[in-house]
Amino acid sequence: MVLTAQEESLISVVRALPPEEAGKVLDWARQLADLAGGRAVQWSDTWTDEDLAEATAAAVWRFEDQEREDR
Repeated sequence: MVLTAQEESLISVVRALPPEEAGKVLDWARQLADLAGGRAVQWSDTWTDEDLAEATAAAVWRFEDQEREDR
């Protein structure tokens, strides 16, 4: 597999972290991948209003889902 420069940079940062912190980052990345639902991730330096609205909606949905599970 050929990695982009951004992917190589991300991997080098994660490798520099202590194992416990690297695990947290990888868990977070898996959660984000789940939210993407198989769609390609658009790498951008800026977020559009639509991006922020989608991220907010996903966060609220996940929070509400966890709240229902905790009851």
